Amino acid sequence: SAKDMKHRLGFLLQKSDSCDYSSSQGKKEKTSSSQRVSQEEVRKWAESLENLIHHERGLAAFRAFLKSEYSEENIEFWVSCEDYKKTKSPAKLSPKARKIYDEFISVQATKEVNLDSCTREKTSHNMLEPTLSCFDEAQRKIFTLMEKDSYRRFLKSPYYLDLVSPPGAGCGPESCKRSHTHTLDCNSNIVSQCA
Repeated sequence: SAKDMKHRLGFLLQKSDSCDYSSSQGKKEKTSSSQRVSQEEVRKWAESLENLIHHERGLAAFRAFLKSEYSEENIEFWVSCEDYKKTKSPAKLSPKARKIYDEFISVQATKEVNLDSCTREKTSHNMLEPTLSCFDEAQRKIFTLMEKDSYRRFLKSPYYLDLVSPPGAGCGPESCKRSHTHTLDCNSNIVSQCA
């Protein structure tokens, strides 16, 4: 789909080092001076969902994948909870908690997350007197849901596989066919920009 293609193009543009034909010395200098993710770091993302979402680029890749599956509300809720737990001012707790609750948990929530009724009720009760931990159980449930479901699919998706492919293997005709399924070929403008 066009939306899926847009996300893949974004990753292609960020990951121009896979198409870089410069010497290995030049590559080392470029990699150390830029904010690219090392292959070692990308491989760590496959060890646990925690490693993935605690890395800025990993979180961005996972979020793009979830958007492609129309389920980004789960990661958005998790990130909102992480942000909420960093709230310093007690006066801001209640309005922030209400915003998260209304957006992700209430029956009319615009981005309702999939919680069992018991967790939903407990979280609703916590809203009477919000504390920094009032979303902990709901956040844990959503984390587990992502870990068992979408995270496993992410690791088999082009969003992850295109990042973990070995350096230098990025521009061969085979990899272009594999990762872009007839929509881009190796003669496209994007690939030639980084040749």
